[in-house]
Amino acid sequence: MIENQDVEFKKIWKDEYLKWICGMANSNGGIIYIGKDDEGKTIGLDNAIKLVKEIPNKTKDTMGILPEVKLVKEDNGKVYLKIKVDKYPSPVSCKGKFYLRSGSNNHEVTGSELDKFILDRIGLRWENLPVKDATFEDLSQDAFKLFREKSVKSGRLKPEDVEVDDEILLRNLGLYDGNYLNKAALLLFGKEPNKWCVGSYIKIGFFEDNDADLRYQDEIYGPLLLQIDKTIDLMYFKYLKALIHYEGIQRIDEYIFPVNRI
Repeated sequence: MIENQDVEFKKIWKDEYLKWICGMANSNGGIIYIGKDDEGKTIGLDNAIKLVKEIPNKTKDTMGILPEVKLVKEDNGKVYLKIKVDKYPSPVSCKGKFYLRSGSNNHEVTGSELDKFILDRIGLRWENLPVKDATFEDLSQDAFKLFREKSVKSGRLKPEDVEVDDEILLRNLGLYDGNYLNKAALLLFGKEPNKWCVGSYIKIGFFEDNDADLRYQDEIYGPLLLQIDKTIDLMYFKYLKALIHYEGIQRIDEYIFPVNRI
């Protein structure tokens, strides 16, 4: 037996190993052996009886969980502890911090990784989170108009599906959480989605051939539904070159990528 994602060997007990218990509880569970060297050989534990009582109390006080702690005695008289940790369905914190196992390592979870971890454990997705300060005044009527036109034209919705008021339309699309708009609603229809979800805009840059220098760039803001068309228009009329010919007095621009939008 070797150390891996689910197995850890420790020669002695240290309270910092509570973090390892937390990491296993937040991952796939596992077993920590106290009184074994790095190769899994039993070296014995002098204070095993004391730790059998202390460790469950410490895990309960710091994390609110109770792993199974057993004292094991070998034929040669040496003893060690076997701490069996189950995987917990809800996030487990140790002194206010969260930990996860990665291979045989234990690491603290912070920032966006922590957000994703907690949302996954409670069965939520980021885009479904309610935004309590948002109202219908934050939504764009132009985005609603475009959605109705394109969804019917594409055949994904019928005219009667979209001929309802805006609130019913959003509820039918799953863009409400109770009485609150969710993040997806504000991304798709919001006048300023970047206000609610930082970074929700498109940036375009132009570079010369074989040149790393940025010549010019644009940023496209507004509802994501409108950003798409705005970006395509900008790409064709500013960033892509067209072959020009004339039919009589009419100028014809031919792009290498045909414009084909629903």
